[in-house]
Amino acid sequence: MAIETERKYRLNRKQFDALFNSLGELEAEFLGEDFEENVIFGGGILDEVNAIVRLRKTAEKNWLTFKKRIQNSFDIKQQVEHETEISDIVATEKILESLGFARRLVYEKRRKSFRVQNTLVTLDELPFGLFMEIEGKITEIALAETLLETETLETEHETYPRLTARFGKLNGTVIESRFVN
Repeated sequence: MAIETERKYRLNRKQFDALFNSLGELEAEFLGEDFEENVIFGGGILDEVNAIVRLRKTAEKNWLTFKKRIQNSFDIKQQVEHETEISDIVATEKILESLGFARRLVYEKRRKSFRVQNTLVTLDELPFGLFMEIEGKITEIALAETLLETETLETEHETYPRLTARFGKLNGTVIESRFVN
């Protein structure tokens, strides 16, 4: 079973820019920048077990991901995560719909990814705010937090889908959070 362990921070523009500069000063490995469209599916057994399936589209790759939150008393989010790259996103969406799952949420994200020690650090811009995520083992997250001096940053406990549900706009039966073009 794959377990995703991460801590998320809500940032203002000044903090976002300062962290971007800090990552450069730390000579963090820049892994790339992506624009993502994330489509969250629910219904049926997913609702019963409090899980979701996500289709993530970028310019170069597409992924299908299953996520189920693990309740814990830590200030770090943990969830079961199974993910695979897919080649045909339209066919995958039709398969999910044929299985009785329905589009629930859509959110867009601009993401810059870095490797810091043994963690993945992402700087994310969504229509409803700026965020940083640090993903890795709990001890490695703590080390990255020390290097990035995160002690004054506000921890965000909600997932992007939950934030989309709160801040997005209803379009038919789907809640969407998209950038204004």
